[in-house]
Amino acid sequence: MNNVNPFQVFLKESPEIAGAYNNLLATIGTAGALDDKTRQLIFIGIKASQGDTAAVTAHVPMARQAGATREEIRDSIIMTLAISGFQGISHCLVPALECFDSMN
Repeated sequence: MNNVNPFQVFLKESPEIAGAYNNLLATIGTAGALDDKTRQLIFIGIKASQGDTAAVTAHVPMARQAGATREEIRDSIIMTLAISGFQGISHCLVPALECFDSMN
């Protein structure tokens, strides 16, 4: 069960709720006063504070495409230190920067 994608199971088992969840994410991703770069940097910071390396590295390309620099991504992760300790840095900083650098 280690290679099972939990979202795919969620989608299969409860397509209506998964669809509503996707709509919520799409709305959050486009509504309000924040531009896409800022949204991506906030998402990276939040997920880094949770130690979610997969989510952070999935959003690094989106942040870069939206105009985020390597330094902005780095700082979004480093800022988590004040709120959630070293977890975000220890789990996510190196993979995020490697992901960014691999896009060159």
